[in-house]
Formats: sequence, C-alpha cells, structure tokens
Amino acid sequence: MTSTDHDHNQHEDLVGGPFAVIESDPGVFTSLTRKIGVRDIELVEMYDIEPWATDHLSPHGLIFCFLWRKDVHRPADFNDPAAERVWFANQLSDDACASHAILNVLLNCPEINVGDDLRKFRTDTEKMSPVMKGLAIANSPLLRKAHNSLARPADIRGALNAIALATLDEAKAKAKVKASPATSSTKRGTKPPPAKRAKTDATGTRSSPSKSQLKAKTKPTTQDEEEAYHFIGYVPAYGKVWELDGLKSGPLEVGELPSPAESSSSSSSARNAWMDVVRPALRMKMEKYGGAAEGGDNIRFSLLAIVDGAYEKASDALQLLRREKGALERRMGEGWESKVDQELFVASHHAFSAASGSKTYAVNFGSQFMDASLRIQNMPEVELIPAWETCVRDAVRANINVEDELSKAIRANTDHIKRTFDYEPFLKMFVERLQAEGLLNPLMGREEDGLKIKSPPRTAKTKG
Repeated sequence: MTSTDHDHNQHEDLVGGPFAVIESDPGVFTSLTRKIGVRDIELVEMYDIEPWATDHLSPHGLIFCFLWRKDVHRPADFNDPAAERVWFANQLSDDACASHAILNVLLNCPEINVGDDLRKFRTDTEKMSPVMKGLAIANSPLLRKAHNSLARPADIRGALNAIALATLDEAKAKAKVKASPATSSTKRGTKPPPAKRAKTDATGTRSSPSKSQLKAKTKPTTQDEEEAYHFIGYVPAYGKVWELDGLKSGPLEVGELPSPAESSSSSSSARNAWMDVVRPALRMKMEKYGGAAEGGDNIRFSLLAIVDGAYEKASDALQLLRREKGALERRMGEGWESKVDQELFVASHHAFSAASGSKTYAVNFGSQFMDASLRIQNMPEVELIPAWETCVRDAVRANINVEDELSKAIRANTDHIKRTFDYEPFLKMFVERLQAEGLLNPLMGREEDGLKIKSPPRTAKTKG
C-alpha cells in the first residue's frame, strides 16, 4: 500500500460511518468488550433481581434493555453536583445504544481493567460535555469497528443504505423548498397564493371535518408505530447509584450507597450492597415498560450484568490448587505417593490438564498464594495427607469448570462466524445458476417465460 492509499483510507476513516444493528446477546456484548480492550469481565443474563439470583454474581454494573417509550423528567432531577464526576455520554448514533450503555458503565468502574485505549479515551474526554463525549464515541474508529465487526453484513449494508436515503430525502426537501411557488413569489415581492377555501355542502354552508376524520389524521395507528428497544446502564459511583441513559441530558441519581461502616469489609459484599439500592428502581422500570417484576406475562425487557470473567476465575482457582498441591508434596517429603489414596493419585495426573501454563489473572493472586503457603507451612503433619486429597478433589472440579468455559468460548466463536458470514454472494450465485439451468421457474411454479402456470379448467360434473 502506498502512502497515498494510506492517507486516503485514513481520511475515509476520519469521516466516520454508521453503527449497525447488533444482536442483543450476552456473548455478543462480551465479545464487544474484549474487542475494545477490556479484560477479565463478561456479560451474563439475569433472570431475577432478588438477592438469591444476584449475590453470587457480584455485578460491577447492569445493562437494562426495554421497549422504549418517552420518559419525562424535570430539569432539577439532573442538577446534582455529584453527577459532574460521573463519566456520561449522550447517544448521538442510531443503533449504538448498547455500546453507549456499556461504555457509560465501564468507564465509571475503576476496578475494571479497561485497557490502554479506553483508559486514554476516558482521560481525553473526561472534561467534555455529554454531547461532545457522545460525538467522540460516534467518531472513534476503535469503537465503531469493534461494534460493526459483530453485526451481520446485511445490517451493515442496511445502515449505509439508511444514511444514503436520509441524505437524498434531505436534499429533495431542500430542493422542494427552493422550487416552491410560495418561496419564489415571496422572493420577487409578490403575495403568496391565497389559501384554499373550505368545501361547502349542497346548502352552501361550510362543512367541517368530523371527529373521526380528525382522529384518523392526527393519531397514528398501532401498525404505523415502530417498536424500538433501548439500552441504559446502572452503576455505583462516587457514593451513589446512577441511571445512565444516553437519551437523557445527564446521569440520574437512583439512591445513595450505604456507608463503609454499614456494609461488609469484603469487596464482593460491598458490590452486592448497591444492588439493594438499585433493586426498587429496576422493579419500577419493569412494571412501567411492559410486565411486572414478579409474575409478569408481558415481558418486553432483559437485564444483563457486568461480572468478573468466569474463565479467569476458574483458571485462577485451578492455578492456585496446583501450587497448593506442590507445596503439600514438598511438606510430606519422600514416599508420600504410597500414603495417599491411589485413585486420587491417578486422578492427580489429569486434574490439571486444562491449566494453560502459569498465567494468572486476579490482581491479588500473589497474596492468595502467600496465605495458602503460610497455612501449609503451619499445618500439622497428620493433616497433610487429607489436605492433599482434598486439594486433588477440588482440582478435578476446577478442571471441569475451566473445560466448560473453554467449550463455551468455542461455541461463542462458532456463533460469531455464522452470524457475521456474508451468505448473500452464495445465494445470489445459487439463484443465478438455477436460472441458467432452467430450474428456477419450475421451482417457483412458473412456465419457461416466467408466467404462472395456468391451472386446468374445472369440468362441470354431470348427474348420471
């Protein structure tokens, strides 16, 4: 590629482009986060908002998808000084509400590793207004390419076609305004044409339209109204829980977080505490936008949680058990092989088959291993063999968990290939070959000239 071609492509990329529709699926959104550089998290679907269904997930944030309806708020609802610290972007691109909602949540979670690109993006845009942040997202090649790489080719073509049609319609509207008689006569200083007089009936009186006619003109039918789904985010930040809707002017406060003294000291318990604050707001949303939180039969929404990656957690657990096993074997000394359960001894050779090298993901993995090593060093000798056997049993289960996550990743990658493969050239060539071989018209029930095959005339039945 020459430097001229490179400059030309770079110029085209700076111009920007549309965001295509992507499938509302947890696997798709997880792939999106990884494509933009976020690590060690995934998105999972939640089927209930009660503590028994959320506490084990310890979500960093929530993504709520619902059938959009206009929601009115007072300007005072957004006049919260604490909201100025929240990273929030308005949605300026059609079909990009999911990406906006995910970014609004991720960039307010300091505990998540968002990667170098997003970290720089957050730093560069943190002083911007919500509208300018939305414009930065719409013109970011990284975000747009990652988003569109998960869309079907037909949807990308549809997004480009929509922009072309909108541009042509705008050009036609401007040309129509310039060429209209009222505009041209006004420019020449003459009076515009008189307004049309109301129709009169047979008696000479003016007839007014009926209420049904006015209603038919003003009120759109249900068939004309298009269903549009929208994504918003919920995240705890700066002592409060926020609702982040890209179509609103700013972050909306849901409630205040409990003080550190009131919540537990563990990070997972602190993360679960904010769910108690957001749960009533979610119930209200679910009841308002089709369906109820409990027993609703018109479910027109879905709820996704941003949680720690299951593969990373399972892999770290397996790595920790492997190192604990080695520390226990060193403590037991020579001849320990004959003292342990022989079935477990055989199983120990395959219990760590899914472990990939020595890579770890958790930031505090080193401290976890140090605690385990100190516990093993201070362990009485009579407890070493039972501890080794317990370690192997746990490793067998952890190994299965890692293999399950790897299988899930393979299935997600297969679905991605099927979703983004362009079948249109094959289908076009297939139809063309059917036509060339003279097989298309018979399959469609038509004659060789393309006309419909006439059914034979029915013969009248005669009474015998």
